[in-house]
Amino acid sequence: MEEMKKIAVLIPCFNEAITIKKVVKDFQKDLPGAEVYVYDNNSSDRTAEIAAEAGAIVRREFRQGKGNVVRSMFRDVEADYYVLVDGDDTYPAESVRSLLQEALDGADVVVGDRLSNGTYAKENKRGFHGFGNKLVLFLINRLFKVQLRDIMSGYRVFSRRFVKMYPVLCEGFQLETDMTIFALSRKLRMAEVSIEYRDRPRGSESKLSTFSDGTRVLMTIFNLYRFFYPFRYFSILAGVFFMAGILIGLPVIVEFVETRYVYKIPSAILSSGLMVLAIIGFSNGLILDSINKADQENFERELKNKK
Repeated sequence: MEEMKKIAVLIPCFNEAITIKKVVKDFQKDLPGAEVYVYDNNSSDRTAEIAAEAGAIVRREFRQGKGNVVRSMFRDVEADYYVLVDGDDTYPAESVRSLLQEALDGADVVVGDRLSNGTYAKENKRGFHGFGNKLVLFLINRLFKVQLRDIMSGYRVFSRRFVKMYPVLCEGFQLETDMTIFALSRKLRMAEVSIEYRDRPRGSESKLSTFSDGTRVLMTIFNLYRFFYPFRYFSILAGVFFMAGILIGLPVIVEFVETRYVYKIPSAILSSGLMVLAIIGFSNGLILDSINKADQENFERELKNKK
């Protein structure tokens, strides 16, 4: 592998005292020249102390949530390549060089793919988590017309360019989804590397709430789709209003043609209102699409200036 200037391993942690020492030592072994950062997010156990004893650079983030932690990491840490990994020992450090090689070859975002080789389905003991992963994967591939294999993996490598240009606006576990959609919408190069996933060791508990965090992830997908693809989003919305207006208004039109009088006044008003909403929605899509294209052009110019 081509020698790199500087690699930073970023490990966000909340109550990972059982596993953090092994995670730090594993990455020190596989990337001996890298700096390992552990950001403690209000742990009530000895996560920070154990990480420091293992040789990690320990910092604290008091705003709760993985998104808040990663925002501080991206702002504070300077490196050429960034490895982001959870502190629960579910991701193998021995795969990190394969991920880094993709970044060296030009990828801005490299994802450790847990799903393709079946290890996640085998090791994961939480059935709804597996279902949620598949649902999110299906929605993003359909909505954004891509063929990704793993959306929500917490094992990633980033170029410096991505880290310094990506705005971390979310606070919680919807972070991975947000990163993926940002990279897709900005047409940044992504790569996926198949990895072996292992479940948490006994005594280590997941911080992910299946239903509440899953709902936030789904809302993030639709909100970001609206933000990055406004014409598609508002065209669909306008189409729904238009069809509803036609279905409700058609009997009114037929009635007027036959009797020269409108008896169904409420239906006529509702149909007219839906048609107005359809026109407004379509117009908003056109306006926001123009703004989005201008924003994309500015992003591309800034991207070129950072090369």
